[in-house]
Formats: sequence, C-alpha cells, structure tokens
Amino acid sequence: MAKAEKTVIVEQIGSPIRRDASQRQTLVGLGLNKIRRQSTLQDTPAVRGMIEKVKHLVRVVDAK
Repeated sequence: MAKAEKTVIVEQIGSPIRRDASQRQTLVGLGLNKIRRQSTLQDTPAVRGMIEKVKHLVRVVDAK
C-alpha cells in the first residue's frame, strides 16, 4: 500500500523585477512566473530549499 505524498501549495506574492537571475529561475522552477499564480508541489527538502530562497516573493498557502 503506497503512502500518500505530502504536498505544498505555494503562491507568488512578489515581483521578480530587479531581483537576481537565480531568484527568477527559482520561481520558474517552482512553476511560478506571475503574481497570484499558485503551484502544487511535492513536499521535499529540495522544494523547501527553493521556497526558502525566494521566501520574500512567495507564501505557502497550504501544506498537507
């Protein structure tokens, strides 16, 4: 029996304008590129690290 995958929903709340290119690419990696766009991702250490890198531009809507 497979256990349920944990997911996290992130929403972009800030603009990547005048931000470092690596931060813009991190948003694209998270599936975000416009304000108020949401993305559902698996809750892994890699995704959590990406969220931490751009925490000033995104917010975690829901973590299941």
